[in-house]
Amino acid sequence: MESPLNEIKVLDMTRFLAGPFCTMILNDLGAEVIKIERPEVGDGARQFGPYVNDRSAYFNSLNYGKKSVALDLKDEDDVEKFKRLVEIADVLVENFRPGTMDRLGLGYQRLKEINPELIYSAISGFGQEGPFSDKPSYDMIVQAHGGIMSVTGEEGGKPVRVGVSIGDIMAGVYSTIGIMTALFQRTTTGEGQKLDISMLDCQAAIMENPIVRYMATGDVPGPVGSRHPSITPYQAFPTSDDWIVVAVANNKFWKNFCEVLGLEGLIDDERFNTNPRRCENYEELNEILSEEIKKYKTDELLAKLENNDVPCTPVNDVKDLTENPQLDFRNMLRDMAGDLMGDFMVTGNPIKMKAAEEPEEVEPAPDIGEHNEEIFQKYL
Repeated sequence: MESPLNEIKVLDMTRFLAGPFCTMILNDLGAEVIKIERPEVGDGARQFGPYVNDRSAYFNSLNYGKKSVALDLKDEDDVEKFKRLVEIADVLVENFRPGTMDRLGLGYQRLKEINPELIYSAISGFGQEGPFSDKPSYDMIVQAHGGIMSVTGEEGGKPVRVGVSIGDIMAGVYSTIGIMTALFQRTTTGEGQKLDISMLDCQAAIMENPIVRYMATGDVPGPVGSRHPSITPYQAFPTSDDWIVVAVANNKFWKNFCEVLGLEGLIDDERFNTNPRRCENYEELNEILSEEIKKYKTDELLAKLENNDVPCTPVNDVKDLTENPQLDFRNMLRDMAGDLMGDFMVTGNPIKMKAAEEPEEVEPAPDIGEHNEEIFQKYL
C-alpha cells in the first residue's frame, strides 16, 4: 500500500516548531519533505536539548525522515538550485517573519511565476498583514496574547503557560489542514495558492468555551483549575494516594457515579439532579464528593467506576504515557531506526488510515545538507 501523499514533494523552509510540526505531519502521510537549511547553521532547533549521542532529541522528534539540503539563499548559484527545486515542488512551507522571503526575492508572487501549481504556506505569529504583523512572536507570546493563559491554571492563581507549545502546534496543524485543502482544490483548478497561517488566529479558533461564555454572559472567564466551567462533576479529585479524573457529562453517568460512591441520595436531590444545577451549586457538591473520594485509593475507585460505565482515568505522567498499552497497540510510539540515537522513540501518526501502510520505525533526522547529492541528482 502506498502512503496517501506518496507523490507530493514538499520544500520545508521552516525552523523551530510550528513549521516543522506541519511538515512532520506531511512526512508521516508519505510526502517527500526536503528541508532547506542554511549551510553549517541549519534549523536553530538543532541546538535545543536534551541531547542523545550529541544529537538534539528535540530536533529529531520533529524532523525524523526528512531530507536536508543546505543552500545559502544569498548565493546566486544556490538561489538557482532553489528555484529549480521550486519547479518540481507541490508545497512550500516557511515560518519566517512576514516579508523575509520577499526581501530575498523569493516571495510567493515570484515563486508562482516559476511554478503556478505551487501551494505556499506562510506561518507567522500574527499573520502576513494587519497592525501586529511585524511583531516578533514565539509560542508563549501567542499563548498570552491569544488569551489561553488567562484561563489556564488554578482559580486565583498567576498566569500559567499550557504545558506543551500549543501556540506553535496548532499553527502547524491548521497549516496542514490548509495545505491538504489546497491540494484538493488544485485537482479541479490546476492552480496553487498562498496560505496565510497566523498563530494568533489559531489560538482564537480554539478558545471555544471561553469566547462563547463571554458572549453569552458578559462575564470574563478566568482559570478554574482542572474542572470544566459548564459541566459538573468534570475534574480531577484527590484520592487517598494520588488523583483521579471523572467526566460525568450526563445524568446517566451521574446516577452511576453516585451509586458507586454510595451517595444515592444525591441522584434526585434538587440541588444536583441536572447539570445546570450541579454547576450552580458546585462548591457545595465539590465538598461532598471530595470528602467521599478521599476514602478510596485511586486503583480501587478506578475499578469501581469503570465497572459501572463512568468515564474516568488516573492522571498519568510522561513515563506512564510511554508505557501505555493502548498507544503501543496503535503504533503511537515508534522506534528510531539505526543506532544514531540509541534506544529512542518518537510519537506516531494519529491519522490512522485503513488503506495506508504505517511504518513501525522512522529514520532519524538528517544532518545539515546530508541529502544534497541525492536531491540534486534526482531533480536538478
